[in-house]
Amino acid sequence: MGRRGFLRAASLAGMAASQVRGSSAELGNHGCITDVGGIRVGHFTDSRRPTGCTVVIFDKPAVAGVDVRGSAPGTRETDLLRPVNTVQQVNAILLTGGSAFGLDAATGVMRYLEEHGMGFPVGVGVVPIVPAAVLFDLSIGDPKIRPDARSGYAACEAASSSNVREGSFGAGAGATVGKLFGMTHAMKGGIGTASIKIGDSGLMVGAIVAVNAMGDIIDRIAGTILAGARSPDGQGFVNSMNQIMQGNLGVSPIGENSTIGLVATNASLNKTEMTKVAQMAHDGLARAINPVHTAFDGDTIFAAATGASSRKADHTMIGAIAAEVMARAVNRAVITTVGLPGYPAYQDFAH
Repeated sequence: MGRRGFLRAASLAGMAASQVRGSSAELGNHGCITDVGGIRVGHFTDSRRPTGCTVVIFDKPAVAGVDVRGSAPGTRETDLLRPVNTVQQVNAILLTGGSAFGLDAATGVMRYLEEHGMGFPVGVGVVPIVPAAVLFDLSIGDPKIRPDARSGYAACEAASSSNVREGSFGAGAGATVGKLFGMTHAMKGGIGTASIKIGDSGLMVGAIVAVNAMGDIIDRIAGTILAGARSPDGQGFVNSMNQIMQGNLGVSPIGENSTIGLVATNASLNKTEMTKVAQMAHDGLARAINPVHTAFDGDTIFAAATGASSRKADHTMIGAIAAEVMARAVNRAVITTVGLPGYPAYQDFAH
């Protein structure tokens, strides 16, 4: 069935009007990635159109890994995070809008870090190590406006160890979700954060994620749709996976999506272990986004260990918790965001 068939069937069936009546993601103290300690987060949000970037700066170099699951990624400096490669630590990680153009923002982050003496020593100075990932937000507003080096520098200037603003800020400013049947059925995405304290061990795991997925965003506990492809009347959801199982494959263009994020811990772990943590953290995306890791998404998750805690940590335990905290952060990204004309947010629906 083509798009017309989908619209006709959706209209006739009413698509069960899968409205959300409140979300478990709203309950309790969700925490923040800066709870890990030794981490500062800064947003730059462009006032000219919805786009921006988010930087995570480590006060001391952190051991990092990465795992890319989507088939349309836009990244920088991810090869050096392979366990066999020489550089062991990173100074910052950048999440940015603007598609591949937005990678230019990393230049501004490098300039800021170099000015502050943060980087890999090379004898004649330092080279800041700044892996980065991008999401596609060029279809909202003027596509010629995208994060650049000045944006990255400004995000660094705004970086703080206090609570991180969520929703329509930084890399989440132009994010959208639920795009299987095109932008006319999409909703507003955003950026979210969460943290989990592991018992009384002193160990922490935190996450920050910019959610710009093709798929629907699912309440990780209730299993209901928080935000996603809207029904033709705009009052409910079509349920993207149900449509796929009925043979309705949608029209989402390749490369116009991506969920990009970071999980961080104060544990002491090596690059191989952090690579595994990054892999396990993707399970959090699978719990909160459906479908995920598609040919149309560039899903990328970084993982970083500050080593600030002296307690021995098992990387399997850290990875399992990373998946849970990532799922929480994905939910936070959509329940805290603010809608744009044509792209309503979770808050715009009756709960």
